[in-house]
Amino acid sequence: MEMGIPIPMDNFKNMSVKITTVAKQLPKYSRTTEEIIPFLDSWLIGQDERFIRKVKKIFEGATVDKRYSIMDPIEVFANTTFEDRNDIYVREVIDLGEKVLEKALQKLNWDAKSLDYIITVSCTGIMIPSLDAYLINKLKLRQDIVRLPVTEMGCAAGISGIIYAKNFLKANPGKRAAVIAVESPTATFQLNDFSMANIVSAAIFGDGAACVLLSSHEDDNGPEILDEEMYHFYDNIHMMGFKLVNTGLQMVLDIEVPETIASHFPDIIHPFLAKNNLKIEDIDHLIFHPGGKKIVQTVEDLFLNLGKNIEDTKEVLRLYGNMSSATVLYVLEEIMDKKPKIGEKGLMLSFGPGFSAQRVLLQF
Repeated sequence: MEMGIPIPMDNFKNMSVKITTVAKQLPKYSRTTEEIIPFLDSWLIGQDERFIRKVKKIFEGATVDKRYSIMDPIEVFANTTFEDRNDIYVREVIDLGEKVLEKALQKLNWDAKSLDYIITVSCTGIMIPSLDAYLINKLKLRQDIVRLPVTEMGCAAGISGIIYAKNFLKANPGKRAAVIAVESPTATFQLNDFSMANIVSAAIFGDGAACVLLSSHEDDNGPEILDEEMYHFYDNIHMMGFKLVNTGLQMVLDIEVPETIASHFPDIIHPFLAKNNLKIEDIDHLIFHPGGKKIVQTVEDLFLNLGKNIEDTKEVLRLYGNMSSATVLYVLEEIMDKKPKIGEKGLMLSFGPGFSAQRVLLQF
């Protein structure tokens, strides 16, 4: 049998997967919370006065100063069909995806054809072909690029995409990958649904896009992914997700989500760090997905007891709201822009339908 040239095992031992850059792209429309309140008056006409006051209080207390949207608020609060909203979603998601991928490539001066793997993430609309197919054509990516659309993992999918990219790159040294998350929760707003799930989601969510570029090239630099892991909660499928109804994607959001996270928190954090010979005290940067005010408060209390803070998470929620899968990537960009010291460690954490938690351990 003909023998090939052996590849030294040290090459694989020393080969690492790095996050090389993060870019974000915001939609063209935006409104402050103060500017949204008058739209609530029109939406809630005929409702009980106490209920109206409660809804306004939820919006004002959501700790979200501003929300961006692919639609003007007039369109958001209009009685449009699912088809019309989804058509806007498809059009705008393609535009945002193209812009954010181009922005990330330009930050590193990478050629689009240098990408070997493209992962697109979105759960707030329906499109087949998926976003990645459009981006291959728009940016003339390679014809042999490997593509993976991630559509049903909700807020956790930004980290899910990083995990999938890391595993691909670990198995394929010298390659590059892009993870593009584009979400429009405003496209899922249900005009005739006055449930707490629809109201709370409208109060905390906004639209946005982010792109992470990763590499297993020796010459590419960035924080190294030391480890990654998913954690699945048994028998909590009812906690979070979407129900497909005639008017679109109806939010499912259980009131017990924060308490459920809190009860599992030690099992989510400590064994994962222990596996890497670390404790929470060794983590310098917490890169946590800002799910909403109550979830942030729950996790902040848990982290504060461990001597840590999640100020960057709170700031992203304040500036943009919860943009589903893209939001944790905004927090990652905030951290990376601060130029952490060499050797510092970061822990990425997000939660999503399933119910599940996703974790990534970084070393800067």
